[in-house]
Amino acid sequence: MIPRRAPHLLRVEEPPERYAELIAAIRAEGLRAGWLDLPESAPAPIPEPLEAAARLGVLRAVAVAADRSVSVKPIKGPPVLRDLLREHFRGCALVLVRGPIDAALLRPDGEAWSVIAPGEAARLFTTAALAAALRQPRPWGPPLPPPPPKPEPDPRKRGKKKKDKRDRRKPSPSS
Repeated sequence: MIPRRAPHLLRVEEPPERYAELIAAIRAEGLRAGWLDLPESAPAPIPEPLEAAARLGVLRAVAVAADRSVSVKPIKGPPVLRDLLREHFRGCALVLVRGPIDAALLRPDGEAWSVIAPGEAARLFTTAALAAALRQPRPWGPPLPPPPPKPEPDPRKRGKKKKDKRDRRKPSPSS
């Protein structure tokens, strides 16, 4: 079982159709992808019954058809990315985000993809390599620093056995 972790985020500038090949490659790897739009104003059109229910203050208004569902949830203040990821994208390896976000930028580059992480040089990936890279913890960011070395064991303590700290009770005199 793969441990749960936050999905990788890539900022995009084009409509979802441009990423169809990448999404298909991600699915072929057995992974999930998500799409998050962060428009300047409320997304439209929201079905009127859902809009009315949200204005009334329901927790969530949902419409479900045979092939999709639409959910409207009123929020107070600006969206919180961590909450959005936890609530809507659990289980996704990658979320493509269209909107203002501080994340690496994904751009099509001919038959390849260019990933430009903040402060890093652009990295080119084929579609299959980018999909496979999603299994790594930091596929396009700087590598994590190596862990600090473990201290050497104290040679004076070598060979000593640990004392058993269990409660050693004496037998009761009543027997």
